[in-house]
Amino acid sequence: MPRSAKDIQLTELKDTIAKLNELITTQTKSMDSLQKTIEELRQELNNKQAEVDYLKAKLFGSSSEKCKSSFPGQMNLFEELPDERIPEIIEPETIDVSAHKRERKPKASYEEMFDSLPRREVMLDTLTDEDKHCPVCGTQMVPIGTETARTELVFHPAYLERVDYLATTYECPFCKASPEPQFVKEEGGTPLVPHSYVSSGLAAHVMYGKFINALPYYRQEKDFENRFGVKIGRGTMAHWTIYCAENYFSPMTEYFHRLLSGRKFVAADETPIQVLKEADRRPQSKSYVWLFRSGDDGLPPIIIYQYHPTRNGDAAAEFFQGNAPGTYINADGYAGYNKLKDFKRCCCYAHIRRYFLEAIPKGKEKDYTAPAVQGLLYCNKLFEYERAYREKGLSYKQIYNRRLKDQKPVVEAFAAWIEKQSAPNGSRLSRALTYAGNQGPYLMTYLEDGRCSISNNLSENSIRPVTVGRRNWLFCDTTAGADASMMVYSLLETARANGLNPQKYLEYLLEARPDKNMSDEKLENMAPWNPKVQECCINKA
Repeated sequence: MPRSAKDIQLTELKDTIAKLNELITTQTKSMDSLQKTIEELRQELNNKQAEVDYLKAKLFGSSSEKCKSSFPGQMNLFEELPDERIPEIIEPETIDVSAHKRERKPKASYEEMFDSLPRREVMLDTLTDEDKHCPVCGTQMVPIGTETARTELVFHPAYLERVDYLATTYECPFCKASPEPQFVKEEGGTPLVPHSYVSSGLAAHVMYGKFINALPYYRQEKDFENRFGVKIGRGTMAHWTIYCAENYFSPMTEYFHRLLSGRKFVAADETPIQVLKEADRRPQSKSYVWLFRSGDDGLPPIIIYQYHPTRNGDAAAEFFQGNAPGTYINADGYAGYNKLKDFKRCCCYAHIRRYFLEAIPKGKEKDYTAPAVQGLLYCNKLFEYERAYREKGLSYKQIYNRRLKDQKPVVEAFAAWIEKQSAPNGSRLSRALTYAGNQGPYLMTYLEDGRCSISNNLSENSIRPVTVGRRNWLFCDTTAGADASMMVYSLLETARANGLNPQKYLEYLLEARPDKNMSDEKLENMAPWNPKVQECCINKA
């Protein structure tokens, strides 16, 4: 049956409506997609702006990360926030924290400041003979006592001295005329470095300058020439360091390593270093300095540095292979430490705190509803407890008991809080939450023993001399130089950690010249904590 014009028109209208509906659907999807893209771009812009604010603060702001009460009322945060934000497990304060009542330390007196310096007294004579007569009767006055009028520090420049050791030759006067005259000659003694003029004091001075004062060899070369008129090449100084390290320092560092293998509380960290001449590697390749040290266990501190071509966790596993299972180790979040299978990892709350601190949006520093602020204050609360324990002088056993009572509820609440949080991908808050979440298995490990540390600050502080020095000497030329540098760092920093003058200790070792054939008993007598070494190398004039 032929369709009428009206039917044809109606069919066309239906087709048009269907096409329009399809177009609307397509455009709606397109709009949704564009809106999603806009939101993603807006979030990316916010992340970039947060990154800019962070870099500005990093560049121009304070670099201190000290745990201080920067937010009024931070210690009652957990009572101020709504109940749904903080788990009910949080308990009221149980210790008296006096952080906000600290008084400024009195200025140190000259006696305290200069107690280690030699002292010389000079009698003043500024009065004339006329001044010494009584202005009333004219009688000659007599001295009745003295008092300190002023104090000066006098600088005595260092100097180099040439010492020639003269060997005497003896002959027999009776055999002088015989066909076989007899002679005896004194031995010249063994030099510190074969065929070299370097003394123990000069070598210690050069090494102290580079590894404590961060003065590269080329600067010391210029200093020797400008101050003393003596040309000592940088290559010569490098040779001294390598020779002394390989022959005299390695027995001590190896002994330190054996001692550290018996410790139950250790810490580790690592930082990049550049070594130009490594086998099968480009000069631009990144190598690493690994730091291994003792923890806060009440025993003499031991600090050891090692050069390694990579950041592979095998370096830590190899170093600690002699430690007993169950050893506690403090480290940052680097996954390479997971290769220490039988160790108990303690997380670093200082790193967790730093991530949350960097995630606080600009202008939101006092906004308690901001998740980054809440995460920061959880960490601050734990550090406030730790500071209070130190101020009270608690024993390790007391610290263990107080941590279980005071800190365990906070840590449990912190872990539960982390699981409930979410943040846009790529944001600093997301990074902070991810880092803290990855540390979840280790958040409570430090509660198991009062000798465990809440942070890895010991390692952070110990590796700083390398990072500071690296800015000046930039790189190591050879692997032998890198190994030698790490041995010198190990001795200097261990000496400093034990209260010694590091340069004096280095000179002491170079005079004693330990060798690989010495027993541990003899090496112990040269350790920085030995009473005789303490008396000889204490950080006093």
